Amino acid sequence: MTPAVTLPRREIRRTGVQLTTLGFGAAPIAGLYRAVDETTARATIDASWEGGMRYFDTAPHYGLGLSERRLGEALRDRPRDDVVVSSKIGRLLVTRTPPLARDDELFDVPGDLTRRRDYSRDGVLRSLEATLQRTGLDRVDVLYVHDPDEHWREAAQEAVPALVELREAGVVGAIGVGMNQSEMLARFIRQTDVDVVMLAGRYTLLEQGAADDLLPTALEHGRSVVAAAVFNSGLLARAQVPDTATYDYQQAPPDMRGRARLLASVCREHGTTLPAAAIHFPLRHPAVASVVVGMRSPEEVRRNLAAHAQHVPDELWTDLEHRGLLRPVG
Repeated sequence: MTPAVTLPRREIRRTGVQLTTLGFGAAPIAGLYRAVDETTARATIDASWEGGMRYFDTAPHYGLGLSERRLGEALRDRPRDDVVVSSKIGRLLVTRTPPLARDDELFDVPGDLTRRRDYSRDGVLRSLEATLQRTGLDRVDVLYVHDPDEHWREAAQEAVPALVELREAGVVGAIGVGMNQSEMLARFIRQTDVDVVMLAGRYTLLEQGAADDLLPTALEHGRSVVAAAVFNSGLLARAQVPDTATYDYQQAPPDMRGRARLLASVCREHGTTLPAAAIHFPLRHPAVASVVVGMRSPEEVRRNLAAHAQHVPDELWTDLEHRGLLRPVG
């Protein structure tokens, strides 16, 4: 029997929860942008498991619960103590009347449900209960507050304290907040008792603003960061940057495509690829525990595993910094 592949793990500080350095982002298998059939979704999750990934991230938002259902079905018979599953609270799923033919928030799924923002204590408990029902799992290991950009007070004063209760009761192993901005995540670390934050798209080869606020704050307070969307929604995902590449979920403007192509050229000079550098870059920072990448096919899984395994020489980072394409790691 072939021994199981294992990837390195890093701990969410002070919790004992261990994340593989490459994690599986389960939004695409729930029809992000375009539908993914059941067979392909299952094969994608299976390929990630076979490649050694043991950290899987989902949310009710992704495909109106479809991501949680598909992930739970695929993981249900796996060794539970070998896998870390994270999900999120903040969007309760409720019946939409009348239903839409298609969801109106990026997912190619029927619009029979809608999302209702709720960061209250009751909303946290109801959301977790619904997540456990959809996944069929006995627990969620990490629970994030999802996108509370316009809801600081309720999230900080109600949602996080409810998550603290769940953590202290042993219901979840770690708690945190996931957002597309670094400034408020740094504030959550400073002012609340979260263990980890998930930062999407703001600490990448193209953007390092989080080095000013979030990353030093995480180190100072002994908290962990999970870096998501490290390809900036597609622009850094391939060794050759196509004209159709997307950036922040829209067509990439010419100047961003040009910068990505310059980065790709320097990577080639150093015997590596743009996707490999994009995955390895955040992991260089001591606060970063894992990089989570969204995947929709077994081919994407294998490509990302290969990029994660690829050697990226230190000289690349020095060269990129010298050329002004990358800020030094602080």
